[in-house]
Amino acid sequence: MSANDEVLLDEFARIIANSTRLAVSTGAGISKESGIPTFRDAMDGLWARYDPEELATPSAFQRNPKLVWDWYTYRRELINAAQPNAAHYALVELENLLPQVVIITQNVDGFHDKVGNRNVIHLHGNIHRTKCADACKGEPTYIDLSQIEWNQDAGPPLCPYCKKAYARPDVVWFTEPLPSDALRQAYTVSRKADVMLVIGTSGLVQPAASLPFLAAEHGAKILEINPNPSTISNIATIRLEGGAAIILPKVVKRVRAYKKNSDE
Repeated sequence: MSANDEVLLDEFARIIANSTRLAVSTGAGISKESGIPTFRDAMDGLWARYDPEELATPSAFQRNPKLVWDWYTYRRELINAAQPNAAHYALVELENLLPQVVIITQNVDGFHDKVGNRNVIHLHGNIHRTKCADACKGEPTYIDLSQIEWNQDAGPPLCPYCKKAYARPDVVWFTEPLPSDALRQAYTVSRKADVMLVIGTSGLVQPAASLPFLAAEHGAKILEINPNPSTISNIATIRLEGGAAIILPKVVKRVRAYKKNSDE
């Protein structure tokens, strides 16, 4: 690491250490470092002949619920075979070091919850939860598929609440709006943040891509960790190029040192 890189890393960490309201926006890049393929990269093997936009829609589920359910079962298996990486654990430590840290994630793998982050806004849902395909009054719920009996060859299990409609993955499909509560919380957190750390997102998926700009408009400093330039790079106070699993633990080590020195 060059002397200039060290200076950038120190300043990056200093900004975070001085934050009282840190917002963290995470995209597919942070989970890709755990070996989880991105949405489109998951279309291999038996699924290579499908376009993900043909599977991740309400109309696709209506046409062929078993096909869509099987694809999400495959994706869950990929996620279950992977593990959170050092960047996920570094965010847990940040949450313990700073007064307020809120993670706004576009990822559906549930890794932030798995490692113990307490304040997570799931913009696109959670693949491990299910909800009623007919939107009955039941809340999204985790279902232990190994503990229920249903004819897997016939399609998805039934909603555990109404027991009439199919259960579907609790994720946002194409043509669907984001969960209103999650989106409202994300806007509020972005407006109130004094620093927003953006990790592993291309900045192409709306409305999540607008959140760093909203934070910047309200005075927040924008920090980015990404192997490649993104639409957010131009507004970043500091941008560190590379994978978060390598960079973020180094940042947190410095944040810890800053906090320790300030407490002495």
